[in-house]
Amino acid sequence: MTNQLKRTPLFEEYAKYGGKTIDFGGWELPVQFSSIKEEHDAVRNRAGLFDVSHMGEIFVEGADALNYLQNLLSNDISKIAIGGAQYNAMCYENGGVVDDLLVYYLKENSYLLCVNAANIEKDFEWMKKHVQGDVTVTNKSNEYAQIALQGPLSEEILQTLTDTNLSEIKTFKFIENVNVGGHDVLVSRTGYTGEDGFELYGAPVAIIDLWNNILDAGKEKGVVPAGLGARDTLRFEACLPLYGQELSQDITPLEAGIGFAVKLQKESDFIGKDALKAQKENGLPRKIVGVEMIDKGIPRHGYKVFKDGAEIGEITTGTQSPLTKRNIGLALIDSKLTELGTEVEIEIRNKKVKAIIVATPFYKRSK
Repeated sequence: MTNQLKRTPLFEEYAKYGGKTIDFGGWELPVQFSSIKEEHDAVRNRAGLFDVSHMGEIFVEGADALNYLQNLLSNDISKIAIGGAQYNAMCYENGGVVDDLLVYYLKENSYLLCVNAANIEKDFEWMKKHVQGDVTVTNKSNEYAQIALQGPLSEEILQTLTDTNLSEIKTFKFIENVNVGGHDVLVSRTGYTGEDGFELYGAPVAIIDLWNNILDAGKEKGVVPAGLGARDTLRFEACLPLYGQELSQDITPLEAGIGFAVKLQKESDFIGKDALKAQKENGLPRKIVGVEMIDKGIPRHGYKVFKDGAEIGEITTGTQSPLTKRNIGLALIDSKLTELGTEVEIEIRNKKVKAIIVATPFYKRSK
């Protein structure tokens, strides 16, 4: 007997919009509504709305909350102001990654961590295990739903549903208890697409209502419901890492190219700091780079990469870019062979085909 797939509070809404669902890490989620290409295009040029209610919400509260998070996470939590968000890696002692996540500073001694869906239980256990001092860690993932409105028209569309001036919410900032369409929600200027946009956290009943309201409000502007397929191609073009592919317990944040979220200079020691420091000082053994096919073929996750007959790494993510139609990938390979323009070979169906190392990100939005 198979395990029952988990469903978000928005599950019943998918069918109304033609959603086709798949098993994603134990969740029954929409891979697409119209087509991945159409949804991708909508987010790059107009706006798309994603159900991200599968993500986890873990609260950290107490007089020692800051010290606790400084010990647990790679970035410098003391640099976040109330109303600010920060990207972080939570590491094992060996520098590998437990999870990558966002930290929201709600009020003094109170933080919200948004974690990856497949890692909720693992993260929660890890966090409880490392509690020190006056700290309470609470998993409230089941009490929240979350949607992400992404794309250049996001602000214009969402502004029609609220009196709060959304232009005042800058990137990586948020406001709690914003009245949007009659519901009080947390509105954060964050996302996972490489575009401007917002993520809205709230009670399931509020988020279900807002899902429909936003699609209604943005209909004339061309907003569409979007699924996991477009979410993946969008984040891939922008070279945002996906846990389990570019990041894992065996891939450090430095190897994955998110060294900006690792503050080895911060005073607090954090779990994995010594290993990451050593890796930085000794030189990274591997790095994530961009590759583009010269020969025909698409570099897929797990395909092996070769140079002069020797295996040097593997593809972490790859596809045909919906934007540029280039057959591109991200590859974790030997650092000594990462210079731009280096020719490599990728094994596709037992045949080695030519590719070249290219610059990343593959897409960067113009301001």
